[in-house]
Amino acid sequence: MRFSVRLVAFVLCAGAAAWTPGCSGAAVDVASAVKVGDIVTGWYDAGIVGGQNKLVPSVSFTLTNAGSAKINALQVLSVFRFIGETEELGSSYIVLRGKDALGPSATSKPISIHATWGFTSPLTRAQILVDHRFQDARVEVFAKHGSKDYVKLTEVPIKRQLITH
Repeated sequence: MRFSVRLVAFVLCAGAAAWTPGCSGAAVDVASAVKVGDIVTGWYDAGIVGGQNKLVPSVSFTLTNAGSAKINALQVLSVFRFIGETEELGSSYIVLRGKDALGPSATSKPISIHATWGFTSPLTRAQILVDHRFQDARVEVFAKHGSKDYVKLTEVPIKRQLITH
């Protein structure tokens, strides 16, 4: 029994090591190699929740590899917050690998992310955006490659506009 537990542990560790993004080649200097472009922000119509309209902050962007090496397993973290606050409204984690890996000078397909938290109200969607209780939000986009720490790529305010992506 003890042998099989060790064997399972070995197999799991070996599999995890093979998958780890750091094992996919030398780590890239994300701050200089990855550029954010085509940024569109706004408030996404999340439908009717409890009989009320719900809007959530949203962002869409592309990433471009400005470096000379292919970037595989780029980890991207987007975090939504109210302006002036630290509590998260929602976050998203994606990994660009395989067919989505960024070759030199390549640009990703648009990445669209919505927060999970938002505003619900019996008001119309347009009225929610101008209501006195409405709070503006922002999104921060971070990325990392390999074992290096996350690097902030951009921080942008969420525009007070309805979007459909």
